[in-house]
Amino acid sequence: MKLLLDANMSWRLSRKLSSHFEDCFHVDNIGLAMPAKDLDIWKYALINDLIIVSNDIDFLNLANSRGFPPKVVLLRTGNQSNAYLEHLLVKHKKDIGELYSSTEYGFLEIV
Repeated sequence: MKLLLDANMSWRLSRKLSSHFEDCFHVDNIGLAMPAKDLDIWKYALINDLIIVSNDIDFLNLANSRGFPPKVVLLRTGNQSNAYLEHLLVKHKKDIGELYSSTEYGFLEIV
């Protein structure tokens, strides 16, 4: 499973997570206009089979209106350190894998 971290997350986190997930990208490093629009991020993730990871509820709204894929992991943790977010995502790696494989749901909320 491949992750795409939204702009509201640190690009440094993508480096840390790349050892735990197949691939991990940050929106600032994929060639989209900066700042990237949510719909452009959505389309990029769809084309490239990426799971969007964000703490921005706008992606939940897109998931509700457009369906899936792409799939979305919404972090509801408030502002946290990269180390905390890395630990949290690795801790939920199995859940994220189940999200990736699911044909029934396209959204995972982590609190």
